[in-house]
Amino acid sequence: MTHRLDSTLSLVSPSISDVCRQVAPLKLGIMASGNGSNFDVVAQAIQDGQLNAQIQVLIYNNPSAKVVVRAANRGVEAVLLNHRNYKSREKFDEKIVQTLRHYDVEWVILAGWMRLLTSVFIDAFPDNIINIHPSLLPSFKGIHAVEQALASGVKITGCTAHIACLEMDSGPILMQAAVPVQPDDTAETLHARIQIQEHRILPLAIALAASLSKVTLTLT
Repeated sequence: MTHRLDSTLSLVSPSISDVCRQVAPLKLGIMASGNGSNFDVVAQAIQDGQLNAQIQVLIYNNPSAKVVVRAANRGVEAVLLNHRNYKSREKFDEKIVQTLRHYDVEWVILAGWMRLLTSVFIDAFPDNIINIHPSLLPSFKGIHAVEQALASGVKITGCTAHIACLEMDSGPILMQAAVPVQPDDTAETLHARIQIQEHRILPLAIALAASLSKVTLTLT
């Protein structure tokens, strides 16, 4: 018996029905370091009318990152900020914040951003930075999360969309998708199935975060 990779072998929480639609389009700034498949998923969700948002800018730090091609194909302006050109993490983050504000960004989406954030960044967008990570946090933080899961022998792993804070891969969890580990899984096969779920929950988590933020503002 075979299973479809994106449906029967996963569990998403909270459910799709829990996500409210916001009225005004969200102004997103997406940051990525590599291939950019999560960038593409967010852009496609916007195009399909599933996410009420617009991508103001893509920031990437790796000159060879393929995400820049995806941005060009989507008509999104891309800005290269190479971290190697800055004397400190704080100076680098200052430039990122300056760039995001120039493009009038409200929400920052870390879609495969492979750099640690400093307080300069976190304090500039408090509670408005969303990260996607390939594990069921708080388990397996940091790099090589998929390899960590395989080495530990867990039977279930997955991915997490969460509000980013100063501590790496921490902060309030917005949404998770569970993915069983198969006996013959390699890091490549398991990561491929986890990534399908990342693509599934990231646009939903963005909408959920915006909805929760508006509810909080109303209550206060």
